[in-house]
Amino acid sequence: MTTEPEPLTAADRCDRCGAQAYVRVVLEHGELLFCGHHGRAHAGAYTELATLVQDETDKLLAEHGSASAR
Repeated sequence: MTTEPEPLTAADRCDRCGAQAYVRVVLEHGELLFCGHHGRAHAGAYTELATLVQDETDKLLAEHGSASAR
Protein backbone atom coordinates (compact mmCIF):
# COMPACT_ATOMS: atom_id res chain seq x y z
CA MET A 1 0.00 0.00 0.00
CA THR A 2 1.44 3.36 -1.09
CA THR A 3 0.52 6.51 0.79
CA GLU A 4 0.62 9.97 -0.73
CA PRO A 5 3.58 12.04 0.46
CA GLU A 6 3.00 15.13 2.56
CA PRO A 7 2.84 18.45 0.67
CA LEU A 8 6.20 20.14 0.25
CA THR A 9 6.85 23.10 2.56
CA ALA A 10 9.31 25.99 2.72
CA ALA A 11 11.49 23.77 4.92
CA ASP A 12 11.99 21.30 2.03
CA ARG A 13 15.10 22.32 0.09
CA CYS A 14 16.47 21.43 -3.35
CA ASP A 15 19.21 18.81 -3.19
CA ARG A 16 21.13 20.63 -5.94
CA CYS A 17 21.05 24.30 -4.91
CA GLY A 18 19.23 24.65 -1.59
CA ALA A 19 16.30 26.68 -2.96
CA GLN A 20 12.76 25.80 -1.89
CA ALA A 21 11.78 22.39 -3.29
CA TYR A 22 8.71 22.06 -5.48
CA VAL A 23 9.41 18.58 -6.89
CA ARG A 24 9.79 15.36 -4.89
CA VAL A 25 11.12 12.32 -6.73
CA VAL A 26 10.57 9.07 -4.85
CA LEU A 27 12.92 6.30 -5.89
CA GLU A 28 13.04 2.66 -4.86
CA HIS A 29 15.58 3.53 -2.16
CA GLY A 30 15.06 7.13 -1.06
CA GLU A 31 13.96 10.41 -2.52
CA LEU A 32 15.29 13.55 -4.15
CA LEU A 33 13.99 17.10 -3.77
CA PHE A 34 14.35 19.73 -6.49
CA CYS A 35 13.45 23.35 -7.04
CA GLY A 36 11.38 24.03 -10.15
CA HIS A 37 14.48 24.77 -12.25
CA HIS A 38 16.40 21.63 -11.29
CA GLY A 39 13.24 19.52 -11.42
CA ARG A 40 12.82 20.45 -15.10
CA ALA A 41 16.54 20.18 -15.83
CA HIS A 42 16.82 16.62 -14.47
CA ALA A 43 13.38 15.25 -15.46
CA GLY A 44 14.85 13.16 -18.27
CA ALA A 45 17.13 11.37 -15.81
CA TYR A 46 14.61 10.58 -13.08
CA THR A 47 11.35 10.01 -14.95
CA GLU A 48 12.10 6.37 -15.83
CA LEU A 49 13.51 5.55 -12.37
CA ALA A 50 10.93 7.23 -10.14
CA THR A 51 8.18 5.35 -8.35
CA LEU A 52 6.43 8.70 -7.75
CA VAL A 53 6.97 12.27 -8.93
CA GLN A 54 5.24 14.88 -6.78
CA ASP A 55 5.29 18.07 -8.84
CA GLU A 56 4.05 21.16 -7.01
CA THR A 57 5.54 23.71 -9.41
CA ASP A 58 2.03 25.10 -9.96
CA LYS A 59 2.51 26.73 -6.53
CA LEU A 60 5.20 28.96 -8.05
CA LEU A 61 2.66 30.79 -10.20
CA ALA A 62 0.18 31.00 -7.33
CA GLU A 63 2.81 32.31 -4.90
CA HIS A 64 4.82 34.57 -7.19
CA GLY A 65 2.51 35.38 -10.08
CA SER A 66 3.30 35.45 -13.74
CA ALA A 67 6.42 37.31 -14.84
CA SER A 68 4.41 38.81 -17.69
CA ALA A 69 1.93 40.28 -15.19
CA ARG A 70 4.61 42.46 -13.61
